[in-house]
Amino acid sequence: MKTTRISHLYALMQQNGLDALVLNPGPSFAYLTGMQFSLMERPVILFLSPEAEPVLVLPELEAIKLSQSDVPVKGITFGDNPATWGGFIHQACQAMQLEGKKVGVEPTRLRYLELRLLEEAVKAKFVSAEAVISGLRIQKEPSEIELMRKAVKIAQDALANTLPIIKAGRTEKEVASELLLQLLKAGSDPDLAFAPIVASGPNSANPHAFPTGRKLQAGDLLVIDWGAAYQGYISDLTRTFAIGKVEPEFQRIAGIVEQANAAGRAASRPEITAGEVDKATRKVIDDSGYGKYFTHRTGHGIGLEGHEPPFIFNENTGILKEGMAFTVEPGIYLAGRGGVRIEDNVVITASRAEILSDFPRQLRTLE
Repeated sequence: MKTTRISHLYALMQQNGLDALVLNPGPSFAYLTGMQFSLMERPVILFLSPEAEPVLVLPELEAIKLSQSDVPVKGITFGDNPATWGGFIHQACQAMQLEGKKVGVEPTRLRYLELRLLEEAVKAKFVSAEAVISGLRIQKEPSEIELMRKAVKIAQDALANTLPIIKAGRTEKEVASELLLQLLKAGSDPDLAFAPIVASGPNSANPHAFPTGRKLQAGDLLVIDWGAAYQGYISDLTRTFAIGKVEPEFQRIAGIVEQANAAGRAASRPEITAGEVDKATRKVIDDSGYGKYFTHRTGHGIGLEGHEPPFIFNENTGILKEGMAFTVEPGIYLAGRGGVRIEDNVVITASRAEILSDFPRQLRTLE
C-alpha cells in the first residue's frame, strides 16, 4: 500500500514541477513510510525523489526504526555532536542529486532547524509543496475511512460514559479530565489530535475555549468539542448541552444550529464545491437573523490531522470527491452569554455523503 502512495506522490511531484521533497516526521511522513518519530532537538529528514531511492537522515539511537519502514529507505545516521550534522545532511543531498534542483517542503511542518541545515548543505530552491501534500492525502482510501469510523465510535462511547458525572457544581476541568480518561478506556490512542474543549456559560461563546476552573451553573449552555484517535486517524465532534433550564433564546439558537448542521450534511455530496456546503449552513443561520454570530467556516478536513484539506468555507471552489472527509460544524456565539455548536464527521462516497457520527444532536438537559 505504501509503495502505491509513494508512486502517487511522485506523480503529483512531477505534475507540480518538483524534483524532490523533504519531510519532517509528522502525518505525511507516517502516511508514506509507516514510521513514527517524535520531533526533538536532533534533525530527522526524509528525502524523496522519483530519480532515487528514498533517504532518511536520523540519529543513531533511532536507527532501529529503519527496519520498521513500509518502503525501502536508505538510512544515514549521525551521532550526538551537532557540529557533524551538516556533513550528513550534505551526504544525503549529494545522494539525491539536489544541487540546483527545485525541492518541495511541507510549509506547516518543516522546522527552521532542518531548513537551515538543508540550505547550508546544498544550493537548491526550496519551495512550498502544499499542493502536492494536499493532493496526496485528501482522498481517503477505504481502510483509512474504517479507522476514522472507529475513532468516531470511540469518541461517542467516551462522551456517553462521561455524561453521568456532568452536573452543576462540576468544573470544566473536571469534566475534561473525565472525558480524557473515558477516551483512553474506550480505546483511543493516547496521542490525541487536540485536547477536549469543555466550555460553559459565557465561555461557551468562545469557539476555541480552554477548560477552566469555572463551575457549571444552572442555566448554562455547555459546549463539548472532543475527538478520539485510532491508529493515527482522528474524529472531531461537538455537542451542546443545557445545565438545567436555560433561557428561551438559548433554546432558539440551539434549534437553529441543529437545522444548519442538518442543512450542511444534506448539501454534502460528490461533485459540488466545498463552498456550497458552507453556503447551506450559513443560509439557515443568516435567515434566522443570527448570521453575524456565526464567526467561523462550516468545517475542515480530517484524517491524520485535526485540520487538513478540504476546508469548508464560502469561497472555496474546490470540488468534493469520493474519499474526502470533513466536519460540518455551524455555531452561534452570543458574546458574554453563551454559544452553541454541533459538529459531525462526513465522508464523501461515490454517490452521497456518509455521516460517520450519530450522537444525538438535540439540546439535551443535564441536571
